[in-house]
Amino acid sequence: MSVARTGTRAGVVAALVMGVGLLGLVVLSCLKGTTMTFGTDQFLQGLGGILGTDTPLEGHHQLIFELVTCKTLVACGVGASLACSGALLQGVFRNGLASPSILGITAGAGLGATLGIMLVGGYGSNVAGGIDLLDQAAKHSPLLVTITGFAGACSVALLVAAVGGVGGRVSVPTLLLVGIAINACIAGILAAIQAWLVEHDWQTAEAVYHWSFGSLKDKSWTQVGIVWTGAACAALALPFVARELDLFAAGEENAESLGVNTTRTKLLALVTASLAAAAAVAVAGQIAFVGLVVPHLVRLAGFRSYRTLLPLSLVGGAIFLLGADVAQRYLMERELFKPGVLMSLVGGPFFLFLLVRSRSEVRTW
Repeated sequence: MSVARTGTRAGVVAALVMGVGLLGLVVLSCLKGTTMTFGTDQFLQGLGGILGTDTPLEGHHQLIFELVTCKTLVACGVGASLACSGALLQGVFRNGLASPSILGITAGAGLGATLGIMLVGGYGSNVAGGIDLLDQAAKHSPLLVTITGFAGACSVALLVAAVGGVGGRVSVPTLLLVGIAINACIAGILAAIQAWLVEHDWQTAEAVYHWSFGSLKDKSWTQVGIVWTGAACAALALPFVARELDLFAAGEENAESLGVNTTRTKLLALVTASLAAAAAVAVAGQIAFVGLVVPHLVRLAGFRSYRTLLPLSLVGGAIFLLGADVAQRYLMERELFKPGVLMSLVGGPFFLFLLVRSRSEVRTW
């Protein structure tokens, strides 16, 4: 009992420290846009303009400030959603290599969102070139994009559970093979869609291509609401699965003997992970490896119990994605890499490191 209490206290302290760090990153992000930098007084006035407690900034400055603020909040929500989704999947499959991108859940959400946008139709002929048409479609029909993305993510999650879950525990080779197969199939479908769009609507085809690398730019308050709804749903579900996922580590049979409803737990965790990933992908496109890297960093800090791992992954994901974006803006003075490319540069080597380590260590998740 004392160990559990100590772990809980350490988790609370870590959450407070990470929360303060995240707040600092949010302020830094809002102070520096891609086209202009805001002073402290402008930041406070712009924030007051959003909240209705102060006069908005003059001219187009208020609009730019709101775009930067929306981008900041979207980055936090997307990072939190993907990291929490990854932690949940690792608990369900009891495998540290599980993540939304590797299992194909992110790709499934992307395919569903793309099909949803195609159902909306008509954006290629009505929007000027150079504008992200998928982002524009998401602004006009956010519920459709989110619902179809959620359907795609859930379909892939259930497929992975059905194909790779025979016999209880999922082995690393099986998990990777299922993920590779699903990602390959979806990549082929998306390539076929893009080839068709090139012939019939090149602007939408270009948008699909750029969206595949993820985008945090030009977001609206509606999209902020969507991604944070997904993150909030994930956060609300955590108390109902955290204890059960800790008991899952010793095997489903042992968990059932301790009174855990394994079917309900797996279904709730998979649906929650899919919803969080779908909301993130529907708003920001495909951003890989956040769901893989962040839970491992939290574990490396000593927080292995899902009672602390899940909430810290939420905060850590927001810090990870927003921190990478802020660092790029301040160090390079521009956004050289899209977030999907940036995360792949970090996550790819980390994934290889995990594969090498898994060959010499047997870990229980």
